[in-house]
Amino acid sequence: MAARGLLRAARLVLPGPGRGYAKKAAVKAKGKSAPKEAPKGPELCTDPAMLATHAMGVNYFKEGPEVTLKPDSEYPEWLFKIHLGPPKKLEELDPDSIEYWRRLRKYDTWQRNRLKKGKKL
Repeated sequence: MAARGLLRAARLVLPGPGRGYAKKAAVKAKGKSAPKEAPKGPELCTDPAMLATHAMGVNYFKEGPEVTLKPDSEYPEWLFKIHLGPPKKLEELDPDSIEYWRRLRKYDTWQRNRLKKGKKL
């Protein structure tokens, strides 16, 4: 009995979650409301000279100049050997390369997922 009395007193002193359900959502007013403004994206540079000599949008500081592009001789050779086109098909890859086996595993996973999706319990 004494424990019950202490719990009741603690509930009165310490605010806690009350009994009941969550508050109901506020009802929105029907009818026309003020038009919402669309969020604005970053400013686009259209100056061709600036686009040819600077990497636009790479500077992550809020203020400051854009990053200037260096001559090709200052960049490593592997940078220009990167394949930027669509991914090569499995038939185009060498079976002795790691890329071949990674792509094969990916295709196998896709096939397995497609088969599992069609199964019914």
